[in-house]
Amino acid sequence: MDLTKFRWTREPKSYVIDENRIEIVTKPHTDLWQRTYYHFQNDNAPVLQMETEESYFSFVVKTEFDESHHRFDQCGVVMYLDSENWLKGSVEYENETYQHLGSVVTNRGYSDWATTVIDASVKSMWYRFSRREDDYCIECSEDGTTYSQMRICHMYGGKGKIRFGIYACSPEDSSFKAVFSHMQLMECQWNAHDGQQPDFVQ
Repeated sequence: MDLTKFRWTREPKSYVIDENRIEIVTKPHTDLWQRTYYHFQNDNAPVLQMETEESYFSFVVKTEFDESHHRFDQCGVVMYLDSENWLKGSVEYENETYQHLGSVVTNRGYSDWATTVIDASVKSMWYRFSRREDDYCIECSEDGTTYSQMRICHMYGGKGKIRFGIYACSPEDSSFKAVFSHMQLMECQWNAHDGQQPDFVQ
């Protein structure tokens, strides 16, 4: 991918970008979350994205997080439209035993969080972010070949021009280095639905 097309939303103090690899060192107390359950609003994580009006595509990235060590340390794929409309997929460190592999979808200022528990020994994860107009799919893979669905969602503000890319943050008093590589932009790998047909209003 041409990384010169990517732009920062909240540039981190410490990062390295070369032709095939991006490193971000997170700052403490950085996060993306809106209102739901916890009631607080955090909107200060560094986000690196490119713009597109393409309605059908997939974006792949490998994340490595050997240094994550504190609760909620995280890095992954993101589509950040504005503070109240975005989605992300990541692994969030919890403790020495387990982590949360999950996704957050924020529509109109309210976030939801869907997770599954994975072993704390996992220190890398691939993501595939796919778009079909204003519907989106996030998938994950441990080997970059076989992907499993994490989330399908609709984004109210997700039609037309969007921005998508990567992010990393440390919501509590922590800092770690997140590494992103093997980024690819390709034809949409999320196939059209071939099961139940849509309902039609007479």
